[in-house]
Amino acid sequence: MCGRYATTLTAAAMNTEFEIDLAHSLAEVEPDYNMAPTKLAPIVVQRTPRDADPYRELMRARWGLIPSWAKDPSIGSRMINARVETVAEKPAFQKAFRKRRALIPADGYYEWYAGQGKSKQPFFMTPKDRSVLSMAGLYEFWKDPETDEWVVSYTILTTRAEDALGYLHDRMPFIVEKDSYTQWLDPAPQPTEELLGLLVPAAPGRLDAFPVSKAVGNYRNNGPELIEPLPPE
Repeated sequence: MCGRYATTLTAAAMNTEFEIDLAHSLAEVEPDYNMAPTKLAPIVVQRTPRDADPYRELMRARWGLIPSWAKDPSIGSRMINARVETVAEKPAFQKAFRKRRALIPADGYYEWYAGQGKSKQPFFMTPKDRSVLSMAGLYEFWKDPETDEWVVSYTILTTRAEDALGYLHDRMPFIVEKDSYTQWLDPAPQPTEELLGLLVPAAPGRLDAFPVSKAVGNYRNNGPELIEPLPPE
């Protein structure tokens, strides 16, 4: 599961990484070291106008996918992750999986280790080379029946954790390598097997995992100190 993460890249840095169209994107984004469900976060999507060339857009979206058929947004809090084993068939995700795929930029994500005591220890998982962690996501549009306003929301795809990280949590996010960005974001119909073949587990060998402050447990705490490794005891 991915239930908290950090995302601190500026819009300019995201443009360098994802080649977004700045004219159609956010002017700036605020760093968030404690991204939590229902908060707004930057995501990268591809837009394909009928009479213009496709372009990549950086937009804000609410974490926790709200299906287009939902009666209210509360369902989104239970849709922060989509299991890759069922994403192509599950009604809440199958339409988005077919044509609304996204990249979720992150510095890394948090997991909590239960250990033997009652208090859980948070760990931060981040690329060893400190590059961008481009998590695979889906996004959806939902129209609020009370305000007639459109809400953009998203979910992060997860898979079973490999043994070396399974002691932290039994699920881990999928990532998309840079050379697969174009195909993953392309909304044109593609075989399910091809799409799933683009995904790579955020697995040992590519990630560092180290304990961090328990202050991250409170979503109101937000700052670079949350992703600093704890000093050795």
